[in-house]
Amino acid sequence: MKRILVTGGLGFIGSHTVVELQNSGFEVVIIDDLSNSKIDVLDNITAITGTKPAFFQLDLRNKQEVKNFFDNILVDGIIHFAAFKAVGESVEKPLDYYENNIGSLVYLLQEMRDRNMDNFIFSSSCTVYGQADELPITENAPIKPAESPYGNTKQIGEEIIKESCAAHNLNAIALRYFNPIGAHDSIKIGELPLGVPQNLIPYVTQTAAGIREQLSVFGDDYPTPDGTAIRDYIHVVDLAKAHIAALQRLLNKKNKTNFEFFNVGTGKGSSVLEVINSFEKVTNKKLNYKIVGRRAGDITAAYADTTIANKELNWKTEKTLDEALLSSWKWQESQK
Repeated sequence: MKRILVTGGLGFIGSHTVVELQNSGFEVVIIDDLSNSKIDVLDNITAITGTKPAFFQLDLRNKQEVKNFFDNILVDGIIHFAAFKAVGESVEKPLDYYENNIGSLVYLLQEMRDRNMDNFIFSSSCTVYGQADELPITENAPIKPAESPYGNTKQIGEEIIKESCAAHNLNAIALRYFNPIGAHDSIKIGELPLGVPQNLIPYVTQTAAGIREQLSVFGDDYPTPDGTAIRDYIHVVDLAKAHIAALQRLLNKKNKTNFEFFNVGTGKGSSVLEVINSFEKVTNKKLNYKIVGRRAGDITAAYADTTIANKELNWKTEKTLDEALLSSWKWQESQK
């Protein structure tokens, strides 16, 4: 049985990926510093799969702690989620983002190099493309100057991995996510933002639940059919399965180069108002929202061309926007 390390494995995407790894027959080891997650998630993963993953609470910014971990634990591959991920916060705290997102990546790769380890999956982002010139966004789209320190850490992270693969015996895949939403069918794990949500869907569900008074829709004057910004919303379970497909590609030596990257989304864009309408339809809840001015740093539209990921990873999304939003609402209700 292959043993896989998942950093940030108690977070939103990490926890769903741990479940899919276990369901696929992998042994999982989790590292999480609990700075943006809760230890209860470990029990909830166990309740879903019947197997408790090994868990280590440590800070990947601490080089010695990282070294000590690998002195004691052998793994066959790493899926690296652990990172700060709020665009707005990264503008306010750029040094924290560079220290955490870049430092931890470097320390992991150094251990892989020193121990002759292989197989690295990197949690990247469609933010690397910035405001794309053409839609849908293909992997050939140019990498634009980052709109935020967060986006820049993903660009720099990919460059570090690519150069490490060229210099050392390392194979890696970067998955460029679009907008993950939803919750596991069991409703035992889901998105659990600490504090005020930075993403649309948790804000939608918290507004419907009465936790937030009103949802702000940032701008209705974009050059889109209804004037609101368009994004590609992918169900988190579909995204988790993309990680399994990417990992299997490396383990089975099917990768064509030692550093590959794929867009993982649905291939379909949905506007903010379409999301609101879909949510109201599937939940029978009326949302209190208002149109306000555009938010700095937001782009008009971003949605994926998933042709390459579909073909090379033998993967495609299965769940609809309606299904994702209904699961998000059920998850919100379970938090009472």
